[in-house]
Amino acid sequence: MFSKSGLITFFVLAAGAAGPLAAQNRDFLTNDEVDQIREVQDPNDRVKLYVRFAKQRLDQLDSLLARDKAGRSALIHDLIEDYTRIIEAIDTVADEALRRKLTIDLGMTTVTKEEKLMLARLDTIQKSNPKDLARYEFVLKEAIDTTSDSLELSEGDQQVRAREVEEQQEKEKAAREAAMKPEELEKKKADEKKAADDKKKKPTLRRPGDPPIGTSAQQGKQN
Repeated sequence: MFSKSGLITFFVLAAGAAGPLAAQNRDFLTNDEVDQIREVQDPNDRVKLYVRFAKQRLDQLDSLLARDKAGRSALIHDLIEDYTRIIEAIDTVADEALRRKLTIDLGMTTVTKEEKLMLARLDTIQKSNPKDLARYEFVLKEAIDTTSDSLELSEGDQQVRAREVEEQQEKEKAAREAAMKPEELEKKKADEKKAADDKKKKPTLRRPGDPPIGTSAQQGKQN
């Protein structure tokens, strides 16, 4: 049985453990933003849309910081956290596009320009040392680091980045295969071979059971 102090300690620890999990489960985009992302298929346009959402989060952050309102620190914490996940989403979209060998130069030009400005805004917040900074200092530093890393990727050589993405994908594939049972690996390779063979087959309008091409013509000549 727990003592009274033991129960208090238990619930405090449980609440602390639930905090990061709740943050991970919370949607970082609104329903409207999710719909907008779904409608945009081109990766260049999609990263630009994510950039717009990230800037909106910083605008909301500036608005909160400008007012000394009770309870604002929790809202600031969540806004910064959502901003960080948006920046991570930009990198994910870019990597996926490069994996599919799509050109994302236009998108990366916008990302590079805007991430420099957003990084400067985050640095300004950190240096201004708000009185409640201790309550969101960790996520703010994480946002700065994530933006800095993303900026380095976006302004770098995209061909080099594409090769790194491909190499990472091969490593992950090798790791997954190494963890498979022999029969699972054999089935996986058979499925991949079948998919490759199906892709090589030329499309045809002939239906199953139709005579081979040229049969009808030959019969017509004989008649």
